Parts: sequence; C-alpha cells; structure tokens
Amino acid sequence: MKFIFEVRMKPGYTVEQYAAAWIEASEIIQRTPGAQGTYLHRKIGEPDTLLAIATWESKAHRDAKDDRRDATVKAILEKHARTCEITVIGEYEEPEWVVLPKDDSAGIR
Repeated sequence: MKFIFEVRMKPGYTVEQYAAAWIEASEIIQRTPGAQGTYLHRKIGEPDTLLAIATWESKAHRDAKDDRRDATVKAILEKHARTCEITVIGEYEEPEWVVLPKDDSAGIR
C-alpha cells in the first residue's frame, strides 16, 4: 500500500532541511516490519512543496508502526509539525491496472 502526503515549507525552513531530516527518520522507520521504502518528490513550479510516498506491505503494517518508540523519529516529526504544513492525501492499494511502455530494445512485446 502507499501512504501519500504533501509537505509545504513554512517561512524560515527549507526543503533541504526537511529532506535531510526526512532521510534520517525514514532510515529508522524502514527497520519497521512491513516497510518497503519511501520517495520524496519536489513539485514542479513550486520548489517549496514536496510529495512524499511511503510504501508498506499492508495497511495493517503501517498502522502497527509507532513513531514514538524512537526518540529521533519522534523529535523529527514534532519539528516538522511546527515547520511544515503537512496534508495527508491518502492511503492507496497497490495498482490493479498498470500500463508500461513496451521494451522494443529487447524484442519484448
């Protein structure tokens, strides 16, 4: 499943500061059972806005994580609550429909 949220920096806090802390917290969170990676994208035309996508084995795995267990993660999340506007977009199942380009270079159709 995918957990997706948008992050907008408040004045005085930069995307680079957010990303550095996000990487630190994500490396810890990825030790949680069911964690399958995170991605951080900068919005085109709005350089102070990011899209974060966290992938989990299941909603149950994501719901079972507890960010309060690790003091570093807890402190980072508390700081981000003060320095960013975070909007949860939602939780999504893995795709049921996928269309990918054909790989002509390998002769696959």
